Amino acid sequence: MPTSPLPDTRDNHGVLQIRRIGVRLAGLAATILVIATINFILVHAAPGDPASVMAGQSGATDEKFLAQVRADYGLDQPYIVQLGTYLGKVVQFDLGYSFRQRRDVADLILERLWPTLLLTLTAFTLALAGGIFLGALAGRRAGRWSDTLISMGALLLYATPVFWLGLMLVLVFSIQLGWLPAFGYVSIRSESFSTWRYITDVAAHLVLPAVSLAAIYMAVYTRLMRSSIIEVSHEDHVKTARAKGLTEGRILRRHMLRNASLPVITFAGLQAGAMIGGAVVVETVFAWPGLGRLTYDAVLQRDYPVLLGLFLVMSVLVILVNLLTDLIYRMIDPRLAAR
Repeated sequence: MPTSPLPDTRDNHGVLQIRRIGVRLAGLAATILVIATINFILVHAAPGDPASVMAGQSGATDEKFLAQVRADYGLDQPYIVQLGTYLGKVVQFDLGYSFRQRRDVADLILERLWPTLLLTLTAFTLALAGGIFLGALAGRRAGRWSDTLISMGALLLYATPVFWLGLMLVLVFSIQLGWLPAFGYVSIRSESFSTWRYITDVAAHLVLPAVSLAAIYMAVYTRLMRSSIIEVSHEDHVKTARAKGLTEGRILRRHMLRNASLPVITFAGLQAGAMIGGAVVVETVFAWPGLGRLTYDAVLQRDYPVLLGLFLVMSVLVILVNLLTDLIYRMIDPRLAAR
């Protein structure tokens, strides 16, 4: 009796993966449109008339000029028409035009994007690596003086306002010791620097704002990693490893760190948005020319197109960071790769 060939499960698995990716991309696109809609509603719900701000900057406030400004920027259209026009531009990757800066919003954001990415990625890496290291050290020495010292230091950092910590770092390491520059992104004479000198100069300016931004998150990750290490140390596979005679260092590296770091990485991905938002304060304190400083200026100037573009870009960055966190999570825990 002839038998039918077995179906190729590898092909089915590949089709399922493609479908999952397609569904996820469609969901991300819908999420971005929803975020853009909410941003538009919130920004335009703020009190004040942007046309009056533009007219005041031009030195004219009569009704005829205000009407002309509203017509030029579409502010005289019904609310739903303005929303539809904005969403249509978002779909076409058009973020609008800044009436205050007299430039395309996309150009302004791209100009400030790299400094913010450099600052937040450096702070995120520093906070995550430092939190995992200090938390693992405290968890392995639970109840000892080193655990107490690390826990108290983490609690102190968590209770310290970001702006105050930044100012204190400037006072100590820049004004008193003169080791690091206090403000800015590069030195005034950077145009004459060689490539290596330029990189080192940017790195020197990056130290204080990155440490200020990373400190509070490092404190949270340290406490979370400590609790996770203590919990994992009582699991059966760790007890089995000890029974086999493995050293504590090898047990920590091969049997505890991977499982214990999963909650920390998950929580760090969820807090990525808060870190990007915290960059507004840090960039303002250190005069760092990034998206945070641009957001602060746009709020003061009531520059709605710039605010909408910034909120949208920051939302997309948070979504991308969450995707990256998901990929890292799957690399650490292979059991999720097949799902």
